[in-house]
Amino acid sequence: MKTTDILIADDHQIVIDGLKLVLSSREDFNVIGQASNGLEVLEFLSQNRADVVVLDINMPEMDGIKCAKKIKSLYPDIKIIILTMYAQKSFVEEIVKIGIDGCLLKNNTGKELSDAIARVTSGKSYYDQIQSFSKEEVKQNYTLSDRELEIIRKLGDGMTSSQIASDLYISEHTVKTHRKNILRKLDLHSSSELIQYALNNGII
Repeated sequence: MKTTDILIADDHQIVIDGLKLVLSSREDFNVIGQASNGLEVLEFLSQNRADVVVLDINMPEMDGIKCAKKIKSLYPDIKIIILTMYAQKSFVEEIVKIGIDGCLLKNNTGKELSDAIARVTSGKSYYDQIQSFSKEEVKQNYTLSDRELEIIRKLGDGMTSSQIASDLYISEHTVKTHRKNILRKLDLHSSSELIQYALNNGII
């Protein structure tokens, strides 16, 4: 029986462990390595052969999209599946253009990842659930103040809390409080998720 060698990349070990558990149910899948960012992925692939790379879109050092572009340039035969929290039509169009073979919403990975890997290794693409999701543009149902929106845009420009505080003539503590409130309101858990949400909703 031919096995599919899989590399998993995510900056949260608990996610990697969960994906490994899902994939271990299939005898024809073999997780050969893990990485916490795009640079580690490229380093691994320079020394090891993989059939499929599962990439989280939000990672430090090098995100999933940039990493996917590099992989497709250096190793065009490797299949790539992107994991993301959000997706709009424009996002799906972008990753299709890059040549990414599949994409899953993160909350669907448990039941769909095995099917997605089997599909892409057979030469097909996998966008089933995310395509239907992406046809409905994300509703801007957030209830953020003008100040919170301003802070999000400055975060999108790469500014730190200290820089934002100086720019807006408020304390750094106030900026950090705003950031916590924003994450709570939107039910997000990190700055990278916030930036992705802001991009998808046209805030930045």
